[in-house]
Amino acid sequence: MSRSRSTRERRADLSLSAAVDRPGPPPSAADGVWLTCVACGETFPPFEAVRYRCEACDGLLEVRYASPAGVDDFEGEPGVWRYRAALPVDAGVSLPEGDTPLHRMPRLRDEVGVGRLRVKHEGMNPTGSFKDRGMTVGVRVAQRVGVDRLACASTGNTSAALAAYGARGGMETLVLLPAGKVAAGKVAQASLHGARILEVDGNFDDCLDVVQRLTDRGAAYLLNSLNPFRLEGQKTIGFEILETLLDDHGEPPDRIVLPAGNAGNTAALYKAFRELVAAGSLARADVPRLTPVQAAGAAPLVEAVEADRDAVRRWPEVETRATAIRIGNPVNAPKALPGVRETGGTAVAVSDDAITRAQRDLAGEGVGVEPASAASLAGLRELRERGVVDAGESVVLLTTGHLLKDPDAAARAGTEPEPVPADVDGVLDVL
Repeated sequence: MSRSRSTRERRADLSLSAAVDRPGPPPSAADGVWLTCVACGETFPPFEAVRYRCEACDGLLEVRYASPAGVDDFEGEPGVWRYRAALPVDAGVSLPEGDTPLHRMPRLRDEVGVGRLRVKHEGMNPTGSFKDRGMTVGVRVAQRVGVDRLACASTGNTSAALAAYGARGGMETLVLLPAGKVAAGKVAQASLHGARILEVDGNFDDCLDVVQRLTDRGAAYLLNSLNPFRLEGQKTIGFEILETLLDDHGEPPDRIVLPAGNAGNTAALYKAFRELVAAGSLARADVPRLTPVQAAGAAPLVEAVEADRDAVRRWPEVETRATAIRIGNPVNAPKALPGVRETGGTAVAVSDDAITRAQRDLAGEGVGVEPASAASLAGLRELRERGVVDAGESVVLLTTGHLLKDPDAAARAGTEPEPVPADVDGVLDVL
């Protein structure tokens, strides 16, 4: 049954929403912003040194604010920087990014059998994926801390975004890719934007291991989602979804279903909603259920959720045609797993065939996405069949990358060209 309630009931709940993540800033906080370890609670100033992990326990770091921003604090033109009050810096290296469409899907809604269905298409960002949201913030922070070389490991989309935003910011970029495992469209983007591309004899997780060691030695600034500032930009996806739906019909969605590789978006959306609760803009009972979807051949996060474990088991071998989520060790799991559980969500794995079917069906509604993006629709279908998602639910699917990110996969999923003679009668005969 849907959790949706009237605007009046939801507003009445706001006074019952206790503040979260507001312990008060440490003495070192700059402008009310600091870094906190999600494992041990140790705090650090945000910009005086380059940090990716806690120096006390090696846990993940998260950006915290003395006064979390709410909906009334958002102003200006649509896009990521409309939400500057909720970000650690007030301007970024911008192309610009954000303000992506939230499509209605009436035919798919009826076929799947839910109350409302929208698709938030992040493939409409400047380089064709959600990664641009994180890079506009992350590259600006890199400039602030005084580094001049940026680096990432990538299944493709991160490298494209890093190369573009690094070029925009006049900075050198280095990307490590698993040899032979990245779609040609993504490699082409990184190449054209001037990145130095290193092909690693290994998978994505091996690439990330190497990049972390490089950045630990000060050879470059890490801009994978292990970097806490990356996720600050990505949380604006959640702000946009809520603002649009609250303006549209006055209610947040019951559930957000999204692809998961490193689980950065799951962690970022959870953080966005916690901050809105702390600011009094969202009732705890109205926080959407976060539901990440993975490919069956690369599903360590799903395994952890199903086994009710607090940590993921690294999968040494992963394989799926959804290359953007071909990841066996999701580094943001310590942030994402609490988001799934505390919002009442779940996680599900789907087959490659189900992903391809979903990719075709989204295209049939005019929304072209790469395979990993289509995992969200495939996951929703699976959960409806299991009875986990109710018929009355309002659902938003997050699609993370444009179909031209992987044109070969799009061609394989689509229709075959038909040869015809060069005359009208011949064409009509074929038709």
